[in-house]
Amino acid sequence: MQTSYLYFAFSAVFNAFVSTFLGFLILFKDRKNKINRKLAWFSFGVALWSYAYILWPLAPNRELTLLSFQLLHIPACFVSIFYLHFVVDWLGIYKKQKLVIWAGYLMSFFFASFTFTTAFIADMVPKFGMRYWAVPGMLYHYYLVMFFGLMFYASYLLIKRYRVETGIRKNQIALVLVGIVLSFIGGSTNYFLWYNINIPPYGNILGSSFVIFTVYAIVRYNLLNIKLIATEGALLVMNILLLFRFLISRNTEELVVNLLIFGGSLILSFILISSVKKEIQRREEVTELAHSLEEANIQLKELDHQKTEFLSIASHQLRTPLSILKGYIELIKDGAYGKVQKSTIRVLDEMDENNEHLVKLVDEFLDITHIEQGKINYNFKFENICEITDSAIHDLTDRASQKGLEISWACPREKKKVFCDREKIYNVVFNFLDNAIKYTEDGKIKISLENEKNGVSFKVRDEGIGFGKADGANFYKKFYRGDNVKGINVNGTGLGLYVCRKFIEGHCGKVWAKSQSLGRGSEFGFWIPVKAPVLPCRTLP
Repeated sequence: MQTSYLYFAFSAVFNAFVSTFLGFLILFKDRKNKINRKLAWFSFGVALWSYAYILWPLAPNRELTLLSFQLLHIPACFVSIFYLHFVVDWLGIYKKQKLVIWAGYLMSFFFASFTFTTAFIADMVPKFGMRYWAVPGMLYHYYLVMFFGLMFYASYLLIKRYRVETGIRKNQIALVLVGIVLSFIGGSTNYFLWYNINIPPYGNILGSSFVIFTVYAIVRYNLLNIKLIATEGALLVMNILLLFRFLISRNTEELVVNLLIFGGSLILSFILISSVKKEIQRREEVTELAHSLEEANIQLKELDHQKTEFLSIASHQLRTPLSILKGYIELIKDGAYGKVQKSTIRVLDEMDENNEHLVKLVDEFLDITHIEQGKINYNFKFENICEITDSAIHDLTDRASQKGLEISWACPREKKKVFCDREKIYNVVFNFLDNAIKYTEDGKIKISLENEKNGVSFKVRDEGIGFGKADGANFYKKFYRGDNVKGINVNGTGLGLYVCRKFIEGHCGKVWAKSQSLGRGSEFGFWIPVKAPVLPCRTLP
């Protein structure tokens, strides 16, 4: 026998074994599951086609070769509709595709009923070195149109779903697609000789690729719990062999030993299967929990977005009346509405101070909403950071003097030109210095500016209340306030340092907070690059 004929027979045996094995595994797993049933139908269809295929390379005459071709085309008529039926059930779109499925089955039955007639296979003749090969009848051409039409339509549905799926489902569909494409490409090499194209069916061994790739999808992505199937199958085979060994025992002693072994195996098998089932159940529970957490996370993000939108609208609505109120207070103090007594001026000063506090709070909320919405705009220019620091110190000198605090600051001889947004850096410097004044009762506040790693480091050191390690790690988080400051500044919001961190990160810089311990002062600082940062920012130094 020619080597090529042995290869054709071997490819059919290989496809038949693989398809039969998977078909029974899936069917034994859960025959009530409609997806399992459709996949098993497809596997058995490929298997029956392969069993009939084995005959023609071995057939010594025209009659047996013809019989083989007629037999193999009966399951071949149903393979593509089985594939489509599996796909629509798996994707959950059977109701939408019901008419297509029924039409596919009707056509498959129609063509299958003619496989033993000359309308399907007209004759068997020697062709291109083959002992015998089929000549297509009139209906055969239409059969191929149905075969490839259903296959392409099912693949189209998978590709369409693949584009919108994510995660494991997307990977499952990709593997099934690769397998089915290889299967049909390999199986299609059987049709060239029908139309007098000298390409033998060497790709036939790929006929079970769909089965193989589906198995991999099962194992890799837990499509059908293959771990349990494989465990049950292996234990079943082992226990059948042990039972057979028990039945052929030659004497009483061997009978007892084999009985004990068989009994022990049954007990261990039960324990092992129960363990595997529990593991699968736990894994499914974890998967379900992960899915629930993912949905909850999406809902939380939506709520956070709505909160940000609310803060933005509320802050904008609040700022206008506060600005108007500030203007009226200034007009009243200046006597625009008549002479004002000193006692009234004191009240107006307190009103103005509280109004300023509210304005600052609203500004912080606006900064937060703009940051979270990605609407913060930076106006980068080369600015003198010493001038920015001088401006912040000037605005806070009176407040420091009222507490008897000394601010130590000297701009380095080489004035520091930094590529930055002047307004944002002023905000950070002001905030650091304002906190140092707020939480220092006596002593000195030292401000320094140094060159460091292609940038500048700005530091504000005080001799105030200090803080512990836990506070140092959390100060720059939103709404965080250290336990050591809650009794000193009851009106704080915990937003100032968070805004500072975001502004500095917008410059591709970093912030820090240090303290030796409670009561021993603290240091707040930031580093930003001197030259224009590469946006979006990369790893910070």
